Amino acid sequence: MREYSIASIPADGIGPEVIAAGEVVLKSLEQRLGDVRFNFETFDWGSDHYKKHGVMMPADGLKTLKKFDAIYFGAVGAPDVPDHVTLWGLRLPICQGFDQYANVRPTKILPGITPPLRNCGPGDLDWVIIRENSEGEYAGAGGRVHRGLPEEVGTEVSIFTRVGVTRVMRYAFRLAQSRPRKLLTVVTKSNAQRHGMVMWDEIAAEVAQEFSDVTWDKMLVDAMTVRMTLKPQTLDTIVATNLHADVLSDLAGALAGSLGVAPTANIDPERRFPSMFEPIHGSAFDITGKGIANPVASFWTAAQMLDHLGEADASARLMKAVEQVTGAGVLTPDVGGTATTKEVTDAVVDAIHGSNV
Repeated sequence: MREYSIASIPADGIGPEVIAAGEVVLKSLEQRLGDVRFNFETFDWGSDHYKKHGVMMPADGLKTLKKFDAIYFGAVGAPDVPDHVTLWGLRLPICQGFDQYANVRPTKILPGITPPLRNCGPGDLDWVIIRENSEGEYAGAGGRVHRGLPEEVGTEVSIFTRVGVTRVMRYAFRLAQSRPRKLLTVVTKSNAQRHGMVMWDEIAAEVAQEFSDVTWDKMLVDAMTVRMTLKPQTLDTIVATNLHADVLSDLAGALAGSLGVAPTANIDPERRFPSMFEPIHGSAFDITGKGIANPVASFWTAAQMLDHLGEADASARLMKAVEQVTGAGVLTPDVGGTATTKEVTDAVVDAIHGSNV
């Protein structure tokens, strides 16, 4: 029996709803496979914790999480707590504290989902975006002086280190190398950002020499939005900075039909610390408690977690079940359906138990 300890942090908004659905699906995989067990421990950290205690998570939160095999994360953000407080109080300290420098965001059009792009269906848009996750525009360097005065100044300093850029670039090339098309697009803005982004470009060219079987090209981030929209078939694996990939991956999720189906893996490739897996969609307070949150992103995120844990068969079964359910038209309102969170979850559970492959 293979056992995995998973720290569950549902946090805010629809996070508790979709993480609960994900745990149900993972338990159904446990029953179907018979030789694996997932042991969840839930932590009530998030905006409610902040309102009671003044912090998003306890001071020893990272020490508590370090013993787990993986972290299953819901969403962060609340209408009555400033966004920079929620983000820098929970998600970013985990990502940066555990050096989860590779943020991996796959995107594809699932069966049964109609994307907004004309003449684009399953197979036409199948990307993986790798986001540098430890520095860049979200390094946290900068500050504000002369607050409240006319001469107030706020600085936000992007930090690009040779170590940070090289390691995420090498990760991206390796991932591209593992995919059938062996195609990588490096996103940049070196025409305007002439220091850090020029270094980004130079390191990409250096690392590319290690991967002669990978075809790669380079795109300015603004031109990349056009290419993603008009020529999705020309893209496969994409690597970009912390900010650029954050924006582009939201666009990718929308182009595939909904952020409700978009997953994320925050990976420590060296496996020194637990990696964290979360849906992209955020807290979505406009639909919290209505029972219609799309759980597919949390299921796909769980599949990424299973792959990271070495449970490739379980991951494949889960994704096959998800695609069977979406293909059958069991969809939540964000992708044009009428199903509830529970109905989608129950359908995926049924598909898992009925699977023989």
